[in-house]
Amino acid sequence: MHRETIEDALFRASYLSILAFMLLPLAVVVVTSFAESGQLLFPPENYSLVHYRGFFEETRWISAFDNSILVGVGTTIVATTLGVTAAFGHELDDGRAGQVLAPLVLVPLLIPPIILGISMRVYFVKAGMDASYLSIILAHTLWATPLVYFVMRSVFSRFDWRLLDAARDLGAGPIQSFVYAVLPNVKHGIFVGALLAFIVSLQEFVMALFLSSHNTETIPVVAWTTLRQSLDPMVSVVSTFLILISIGAIAVAAIATNLDWLSKQLS
Repeated sequence: MHRETIEDALFRASYLSILAFMLLPLAVVVVTSFAESGQLLFPPENYSLVHYRGFFEETRWISAFDNSILVGVGTTIVATTLGVTAAFGHELDDGRAGQVLAPLVLVPLLIPPIILGISMRVYFVKAGMDASYLSIILAHTLWATPLVYFVMRSVFSRFDWRLLDAARDLGAGPIQSFVYAVLPNVKHGIFVGALLAFIVSLQEFVMALFLSSHNTETIPVVAWTTLRQSLDPMVSVVSTFLILISIGAIAVAAIATNLDWLSKQLS
């Protein structure tokens, strides 16, 4: 018993040490965002909010922020719709088509993003959709849909399918059965999948670099072009915003998946 306690303590200490080492660059990014000087130095000599004020005064960063939100919302809608319907269809028909579907969904995640970016740039130019919001949304959807799909496969694996059979026995059509019998029981999983899709789109860089123009640049693209010119603390400011948005999304997802627990705690 004593030996197990020591091994558990050593494992936890090692795990926390590795986790802290991996998260330390994020702390450096946040700290450098408060530097007063115009150079990206760590630790800063003096601290100030001057670069945060500068962010809201620069139209290029504000435009990039708006573009990222627009592309993220579009990607979330398309990827969530495709991922949920594909997972639902797979559960209803687990035949040969369903067995082929799961490996196919993984394919975009296995292809290097630079290959995807070049291929889609050529494709969208031929299709007359070059440098548009739609082209970036479709590119991000390629990555986000598999995540939503596998989240929903996990959610549907715990769903009581007798509810769907009961709804159909009572005369409900396919859409009514899904809306009234399935959706209320899997809505938390859909919400988590949608948040994952949004975060993936918000931080994707390589494909957006190939597919965006001056008017459709997202935050990672503007950060990259800025860093190529100089080590600007403004990049740390934008990165801090992205970190806060990601942490907020994860917190919301955690709360959404534990609403029953929260209601019991608050009652």
